[in-house]
Amino acid sequence: MKKAVKGAGSMFKSKEQFKRNFVQNFEQMHGKDINAATADSVYQTLGMMVRNEVAAQWISTNRFYRENEAKEVYYFSMEFLLGRLLENNLLNLGALNLCREGLSELGISLDEALAAEPDAGLGNGGLGRLAACFLDSLASMGLPGHGCGIRYRYGLFQQAISDGAQVELPEDWLRGGNVWETRRPEEAVEVRFGGRVRVEQAGGRLAFHHEDYDSVLAVPYDLPVIGYQNSTVNTLRLWSAEPVLIDLKRGCPNPGSYRNVVEYKHRLEAISELLYPDDSSRKGKALRLQQQYFLVSAGLQSITAAYKKRYGTLKGFSDRVAVHINDTHPVLAIPELMRILIDDEEMGWDEAWEITEQTISYTNHTTLSEALETWPVDLFAPLFPRIYQIVSEIDRRFRSELSRLFPAGRSKEQSRAIIADGHVKMAHLAVVGSHSINGVSRLHTEILKQREMKDFFEIYPAKFNNKTNGISHRRWLLQANSLLAALVTETIGPDWIGAPEKLARLLEYAGDPAFQDKVFRVKQQNKIALAKLIRERSGWSVDPDSIFDVQVKRIHAYKRQLLNALQILYLYNRLCEEPDLEMTPRTFIFGGKAFPNYALAKQIIKLINTLALVINSDRRVNDKLKVIFLENYSVSLAEKIIPAADVSEQISTAGKEASGTGNMKFMLNGAVTIGTMDGANVEIAGAVGRENIFIFGLSAEEVMHYHRRGGYCSAEFCARNPRIKEVVEQLVNGFLPVSREQFALIHESLIASNDEYFVLKDLPDYLQTQKLLGQTFRDRRHWLEMSIKNIAHAGCFSSDLTIANYAAEIWKVNRFSKEKSAAGS
Repeated sequence: MKKAVKGAGSMFKSKEQFKRNFVQNFEQMHGKDINAATADSVYQTLGMMVRNEVAAQWISTNRFYRENEAKEVYYFSMEFLLGRLLENNLLNLGALNLCREGLSELGISLDEALAAEPDAGLGNGGLGRLAACFLDSLASMGLPGHGCGIRYRYGLFQQAISDGAQVELPEDWLRGGNVWETRRPEEAVEVRFGGRVRVEQAGGRLAFHHEDYDSVLAVPYDLPVIGYQNSTVNTLRLWSAEPVLIDLKRGCPNPGSYRNVVEYKHRLEAISELLYPDDSSRKGKALRLQQQYFLVSAGLQSITAAYKKRYGTLKGFSDRVAVHINDTHPVLAIPELMRILIDDEEMGWDEAWEITEQTISYTNHTTLSEALETWPVDLFAPLFPRIYQIVSEIDRRFRSELSRLFPAGRSKEQSRAIIADGHVKMAHLAVVGSHSINGVSRLHTEILKQREMKDFFEIYPAKFNNKTNGISHRRWLLQANSLLAALVTETIGPDWIGAPEKLARLLEYAGDPAFQDKVFRVKQQNKIALAKLIRERSGWSVDPDSIFDVQVKRIHAYKRQLLNALQILYLYNRLCEEPDLEMTPRTFIFGGKAFPNYALAKQIIKLINTLALVINSDRRVNDKLKVIFLENYSVSLAEKIIPAADVSEQISTAGKEASGTGNMKFMLNGAVTIGTMDGANVEIAGAVGRENIFIFGLSAEEVMHYHRRGGYCSAEFCARNPRIKEVVEQLVNGFLPVSREQFALIHESLIASNDEYFVLKDLPDYLQTQKLLGQTFRDRRHWLEMSIKNIAHAGCFSSDLTIANYAAEIWKVNRFSKEKSAAGS
């Protein structure tokens, strides 16, 4: 039996002690006998016990940072896709097995309690999951780093599939409360919107007074971020918007009407109500922008107040504080920190600017223009009158710098400007106001430097750097795939848990038949478990001996779930024509959400489910081909799917995916990638070798060539390829059991809109590569060797290594020794 780690409190010191503490805590919390325990009440009890267990470590970690005047980093992100926390926290405390055994002896299933925890509705995709992995690595490496986000009342949405189509339901993840959070109303701050700015001369300087504003109270909720068995507990601080009671009278139109007061209250609370509100209307855009400012204003007010309480002044702030903005959403941190330094601390512009620039660093996550945010000035300025003044001054000074750096006529001033064409350009503001700008894969960073941000790279080459994304190998192997993790530890020892690069020791065993057989048995057990889940959720039976070919991620045109779907339709046609066609049986597994107002993505979901209905019901082919769409994709569902995958579909249009992290999770669990040379796929191919990955399709350079110079006509390409033309026409000719108009938007995107993401152009190469993949899978020894080599090389994509690079090269924060940490606790 595994003991709790050294330094653990009394609750987890031994199995017998744990059982006594659990029963006592359960009865005190719920007022009933242990025999009446439900999965939810067990989860709530365990969560509270973990909270109490780490309380002293949480306090001592913060005390240690203060006493050692440690430089601390604050990671600002609109998303933190945490998933479920109980299992992860028990694992990091070293108490998971002890709890499992102890509860079992009490007649209680730990697995049922773990399943009772809702996924936290704080994120949607890779951006939020990356932030969660980074927090895990910061704490597990003993680095002083904390998260700063919004406590959304509702997540993006709960996805249901009805008649093959996505239906959005409220994701009410806080319905039963959140056992992990601690509300700290005494640390609430005021965030102001609207109003006007009065300027006056005072003491020889301009003074700015924000008046007639709407006020919202930002109340912090803190969650402990527990490091892996090292006594470090950092903090994720989430902000909730609440009305200021006095402002219900001052700010509400007609405060004499109770209905008006309630509506005004709800309007203020809406700021933290929903992750990514619909921004198709002006009202929705304003709410999104308010969310972004709410996050950075609350976070920076809290950080600067704590710093000033400790040091008496904000001079030297950047020496002990680093603020990192995760994509453009939190970029208003730049003018907000300037506001605090100039208006509240009465610093001059130059001094405030130097502190701000040296404090803030920025990660760019996209090359898509739709995600490089711009906001209309006529929306921005009324919402944040003082912030707009500061942004305007940053823009004026930057334009002046451009005029000095470049001769007249060569400055490209308008293309580089922060405010231009009636819009505030957030990515431009981020570049100008940060000391570091990083991409998230080598390819992505080069695209930023040579194309998307070339004009800025010419001015600030030293600011640009690459930090390839990473994943928490503890979460995605040690926790999510305990069978494989145990085999790895049995084979090479446990050092890989703290030093993921040591997974490379598995290369010695890649060709060992005995080890290959053990890896195969683990994969089969995981596939059988997933097949059972698929049966329970969809009603379809799938063959665990077939290739489990998986594409799970946000549904978007550039991620090309459509390419995969057209391949499936092509295979179905071939099988119907040639029932004896030699083909390795395939189970194609999809999962992912489409944004509610993204019509094309929602049609792609409908298409996949239509194919599933047709193919899975056709006895002629369903022993060789199955299609599954698992609804409501989430972190907890990913933890079931990824360990069972044979094939990882990473097939985005080259040059469009900044990095991807799903590709890393799959390779860590032994899946072999089929993909384009896009994002981190390029580095995965470099690590494992081209012989251990299936690469196809246009390169990023070829895609850009077609975009710039033309030369590709999808209609002509389709006409020259009868097999491709057939599947395209089947979308709208009545072949599928839906109306002919059902998939008209998809057809239009491929033909009338000239196939923006080169789905048809890449389809022949994709089909040929998939054929090769199927043939390779039949050679079990060869496939297992490829699988093991992928696992062995996955260590270099751990977020521990990524965070070590951020800490050393961007944030300049130091890791403290575990001995010191233990001494402090």
